[in-house]
Amino acid sequence: MQLAKVLGTVVAETKHEALVGVKLLVIQPHDHTGAPDGPPIVAADALQAGTGDTIQWVTGREAALALPSTYTPVDCAVVAIVDEFWSDPNVQPPPEPGPAPAPKPKRTRKRSTTTRRKKK
Repeated sequence: MQLAKVLGTVVAETKHEALVGVKLLVIQPHDHTGAPDGPPIVAADALQAGTGDTIQWVTGREAALALPSTYTPVDCAVVAIVDEFWSDPNVQPPPEPGPAPAPKPKRTRKRSTTTRRKKK
């Protein structure tokens, strides 16, 4: 689940026709402890979240599915307004993925230097 805090709204002079009536919000993603996690982003909001609200957001094709017109050209959308959340201090987040293992060297075949005789 991706959570964020709503920082404010974005005013657009012109919008795509599918975005008329859809509010654009500036959101600050945060981690399970509430600490900021990355830069602020803009999300389309059909749920009417307000400044200071905690929301759940999605990206990709799912973002367009959250809006009234499912063919809206958006990449981030609000899908829920969160009443409250908490983090269990005994549960640790999954570890960050480490570097990919080095590829195994390819085995080469040694070619025979002798020639075989054809049977007659």
